[in-house]
Amino acid sequence: MLKVVLVHPQIPPNTGNIARTCAATNTELHLVGPLGFELSDRYLKRAGLDYWPHVNLRYHASLDIFQASQQLQGGRCIGFSTSGRCSYSRFAFQPLDWLLFGSETLGLPADVLAACDDTVHIPMASQHVRSLNLSVSAAVGLFEAQRQLGYL
Repeated sequence: MLKVVLVHPQIPPNTGNIARTCAATNTELHLVGPLGFELSDRYLKRAGLDYWPHVNLRYHASLDIFQASQQLQGGRCIGFSTSGRCSYSRFAFQPLDWLLFGSETLGLPADVLAACDDTVHIPMASQHVRSLNLSVSAAVGLFEAQRQLGYL
């Protein structure tokens, strides 16, 4: 099954919204620390509403811990970045893919992008917009992967 990975997320409501999306799609959510908030943050809980019991949440205190876990489980790491190699809609997703998203302010760190099996971007028509909101990007990427794989 697909997995959504947030590397160093900073804004609790974004993570809460992504958690709700993951609950709705039965997708594991992996958070890689350090986080910009506490997991008990009220804004995080509010954005996730009462869906938190239905979120398959995994927390990794560091990138090293996450990477060790990912390697044990297998599958490809697909980094979402404004500098991604190809459009997410032209990329062929596979069932065991890990969809990696970086923090709201910095995106994925360069070393994480370099370690990814591939990178994708979400095209934008306006040159005046650098990127989409993290929760929107995660939903767009996850739903496209699920559509391609026939999960929807």
